[in-house]
Amino acid sequence: MFDLSLDKLREYRPEVAAPADLVDFWRRSIEKARTDDLSATFTLIDNKLAVIDTYDVTYAGFDGSPVKGWLHVPTGATGPLPTVVQYHGYSGGRGFPHATNLWAQAGYAHFVTDTRGQGWTAGGSGTPDDSPYAGLNHTPGFLTAGITDPETYYYRRVFIDAVRALDAARTSPLVDPGKLIVAGVSQGGGIAIAAAGLAPIAGIELLGCAPDVPFLCHFERALQLTDHGRYNEITQYLKGFRHHADAALRTLGYFDGVNLGRLATAPALFSVALMDATCPPSTVFAAFNHYGSADKQIEVYPYNEHEGGQTYQQDAQLDWFANITK
Repeated sequence: MFDLSLDKLREYRPEVAAPADLVDFWRRSIEKARTDDLSATFTLIDNKLAVIDTYDVTYAGFDGSPVKGWLHVPTGATGPLPTVVQYHGYSGGRGFPHATNLWAQAGYAHFVTDTRGQGWTAGGSGTPDDSPYAGLNHTPGFLTAGITDPETYYYRRVFIDAVRALDAARTSPLVDPGKLIVAGVSQGGGIAIAAAGLAPIAGIELLGCAPDVPFLCHFERALQLTDHGRYNEITQYLKGFRHHADAALRTLGYFDGVNLGRLATAPALFSVALMDATCPPSTVFAAFNHYGSADKQIEVYPYNEHEGGQTYQQDAQLDWFANITK
């Protein structure tokens, strides 16, 4: 245990400065993305599985760039089904179709999306980050690419891709557009919070948000508290580019899960691990305590690190998803 006590965590509501134009920035970003044809395609493939049907998905993300995904459904399903849209942890991607389809096994449509530029631990195909901003000065990794300006920051592209994934999912006849749940672990949890916050701006109603040990929350606290894991990319960048600190912290305000989560209206099921030095508990509780919906709960795993609850959390999610999709 290295962070605050659980009693203090439950009351932890730090002041996290939100840019005055936060909503306008994201509304403009979403509107710009929607000027590109969504071009969503769903092609049935042979996934080598007996009880799951899989569709190879391509849709236009940020700046019209193609993003890949899988749509899994129970074999023979004709829809429309309640749908879990899953975003991936850092380095993950859609991978092989047999790798990630739990929610389809439970009877849902399960839309698994790539995170642009990532996917090297998942295998299979991937989605490149083909933005001209991808090559700006940054430390190895993704957290500092374009960090001096919210217009060029890597996660602007990722979060818009996440919203466009919701747009794409809703075009499939297998998907019930009124029963969408966003979910993810670590980075995927941070993206899920962002998607939940941006969905009302985009005119999309979500049924739920399930961020598991989420990353990308309360950046300033994380940078001060831990040098473990990916937040260290930012401290290493600022260690060298000392004169970029103010601009970088300003940019991060547009992408912080605390600020974007405040905009969310969907019910939420969070999880946190109290020995997690990668995504410190106080950063998760900051996002949870500020999350916009009063209909929220958090599962606490006192003796776990960043692996979190794993199958225990999935079990809790199975119960929660079944309840909110009744």
